Amino acid sequence: MSDDAPSPDQIEGAPHPRDTAALIGQDPAQAAFLDAFNVGKLHHAWLLTGPRGVGKATLAWKIARFLLATPDSTGGMFDDPAPTALDVAPQHPVARRIASGGEGGLKSVTRSVNPDTKRLRKQIVVDDIRALNGFFQMSAADGGRRVVIIDDADEMNVNAANALLKMLEEPPERATLLLISHQPSALLPTIRSRCRTLRLAPLSPDQMARALTQSNVVVQGDPAALAELSGGSVGGALRLSLMGGLAIYAELIGLMSSLPRLDRGRALKLAEAAAQRGGEAKLDLLFRLIELMLARLARTGATGAPPAIQAAPHEAEILTRLAPTPHQGRIWADTAQEVSARAQHGLAVNLDPAALVLDTLFKMGDRAPR
Repeated sequence: MSDDAPSPDQIEGAPHPRDTAALIGQDPAQAAFLDAFNVGKLHHAWLLTGPRGVGKATLAWKIARFLLATPDSTGGMFDDPAPTALDVAPQHPVARRIASGGEGGLKSVTRSVNPDTKRLRKQIVVDDIRALNGFFQMSAADGGRRVVIIDDADEMNVNAANALLKMLEEPPERATLLLISHQPSALLPTIRSRCRTLRLAPLSPDQMARALTQSNVVVQGDPAALAELSGGSVGGALRLSLMGGLAIYAELIGLMSSLPRLDRGRALKLAEAAAQRGGEAKLDLLFRLIELMLARLARTGATGAPPAIQAAPHEAEILTRLAPTPHQGRIWADTAQEVSARAQHGLAVNLDPAALVLDTLFKMGDRAPR
């Protein structure tokens, strides 16, 4: 992985969560953590959950700055007043060290580079977790607080999860572990039971607009469509904008307009575009958008009406034609599950991407009403 490549916990072209100025729309989660800190009931492990891209990593870095910059209460009359927010001034020495990557009390765990292949691993491996033992031992002498961010915990393999579980069962003194999880149900139940959970919610349209403005990314496309397809996830909206997701979704909707007789030439062009060398992220995005489109079809059939906000030209008309009844809606819902499973399997065993996309599109053509 090149030195200028984005880290696994960063959207390419967007600021790292460490550098995000403000956390928007997650006041309840912030208040819950602050309350625990102020009453002296700071748990040793926190599980930050919620949809992808709603601010979980931003909150984790904000908590880390707060914990490392805020002295413990001594209970004496000369104590500082209890903090009323998690904010730390950018000029604070801890904030400056974290921004430069030089804070010794903080460790961030993400997928690492395999030294043999020089490629980014697809999972967090046991060595990534075991390295924390050295971090705690080496830094315990000064008696300061230690913070670990695992982004994201869903990517741990079995051995890494078991190593983390042992650490949670015997937590290091004055250590706080922050686990970011998009799918907490997939984690070991014993890991979940040893963490206190902070649930983050999708952002409202107004909050989305503020968060996108804060990112300093030039948003490409209709903000309302981005908000609709991202489901209140500013991270998802940024990915869609930066990777041309609205154009891809519009092409998918256009392709669906040809059903039940699939436009094979148009399908082949879409498959070949997604299969280009180095296009793993685009391929992943395409399958996410296919699943989303199938979900919108299923919802249209179940409710008898298309989504209120169109995310592509003529979407409402096409969804209504292809999902005219609840029965057809159920067919699309079943198709979504099948397509997701086949895509995950195909990507895992490195099937030819173009063939995988074409197979998916043909299957959708077979399920369309005649």
